[in-house]
Amino acid sequence: MTVRQGSNKEPGSDEPGNDEPEDDEPRSKDGLRGWQLGVLAAGTFTLGVDGFVLAGLLPAIADDLSVRVSTAGQLTTIFSVTYAVGSPVLAALTGRWDRRLLLGGGLALFLLGMAGQALAPSYAVMAAGRAAAALGAAAFQSNAYVMAGMLAGGARRGRALAAVTAGTSLSTVLGVPFGVLAGQWFGWRAVLWVITVLAALTALCVPLLPRAHVPPTSMRARLGVLTRPPVLMVLLATVAVVTPPFLLISYLPVVLGMDGTDGRLVVILLAFGLGSLTGNRLVGRLVDGRGALGVLLVAVAGLAASFAVLVPAREEYAAALVVLVAVGAFQGLSITPQQHRLFVLAPDVATVALGLNGSAIYLGSALGAALGGVTLDAAGAATIPATAAVLAAVALALIATTAPERRRRSAAPPVATPAIATDSHSRS
Repeated sequence: MTVRQGSNKEPGSDEPGNDEPEDDEPRSKDGLRGWQLGVLAAGTFTLGVDGFVLAGLLPAIADDLSVRVSTAGQLTTIFSVTYAVGSPVLAALTGRWDRRLLLGGGLALFLLGMAGQALAPSYAVMAAGRAAAALGAAAFQSNAYVMAGMLAGGARRGRALAAVTAGTSLSTVLGVPFGVLAGQWFGWRAVLWVITVLAALTALCVPLLPRAHVPPTSMRARLGVLTRPPVLMVLLATVAVVTPPFLLISYLPVVLGMDGTDGRLVVILLAFGLGSLTGNRLVGRLVDGRGALGVLLVAVAGLAASFAVLVPAREEYAAALVVLVAVGAFQGLSITPQQHRLFVLAPDVATVALGLNGSAIYLGSALGAALGGVTLDAAGAATIPATAAVLAAVALALIATTAPERRRRSAAPPVATPAIATDSHSRS
């Protein structure tokens, strides 16, 4: 079955209710079913557990591998940089491939990388495993969003993207706190083995998804997305938005004066995750109804304020708990708007655009982890929340002054969203 959708929106516009045809458009009724979105969310949940749980395990990893905590923290940098480079390259090279094949292959490579880390006898082997897992994550994640977003159609796209992102939010609620707890009881390697098993179980469900082919575009067109200033502005904004939270989260235990065996750390991470899940639950309808740019500006302003409040609040457990809920909520509001903006600005090459956005997310997380390590070594843990607050304020100013949606509309005709072909029998 081929599902088609056009766009009645001018490039760069982000007005609510004027995105694309309403719910009765042909594509929207062919969107993924709830349980199929659940399979994609299970994948992002697994990747999310891996990405976030590392912060709570850093002291144990550093001790086991005989490196400093700041050095162990650079494992996040290795993963993120590999993802950032690999995601757009994979998207460009695999433009003609079945999305389902890419989802399954990505999870397979990810779980092999995770198994390598669980067995790692040294920091070098651990780093190699992080790089392999990052390539697998890159193959899975961008294609999960492409499949969900393109099949949903404009009127429900925000909700479809948020459904897949919910896996990441849920990972901070369930996976990360209990992962840290399991690390305290059974060791950090056991946690990585659990993540490996989760990836394997999700990979077994991928064949239940429909086959989906995005009509091929030329390599020149796919690479040409980098020459579109509005897209570049959105990608730069993604890096700026992601960097401050990861600067904090990567070194959260030391910022709060806790170590990996402190039971309060699990509660703190659970509070952050609940906030993130709450933000994610709200963001889909907000983006579909209010517009992506407005939601994004509120989210980044909230992050800047929360980081500033954490400067004095970090020394009081109860106060820090409340602030981390807010940080999680505003972070949960910040990702889906960027994905939605790229669908509007580059619908003809959405796979590459979202792959680049994934790169920007991991580049931002790498930059955050790297800056966090430098800040920790140079000025101490107390300065990390303040640094995050300043960077979030800079991100807010950047978005407010460079948003393509605020410029005069182009007179150029809109670019139609390409059709995506699916096999309907795969849905049963």
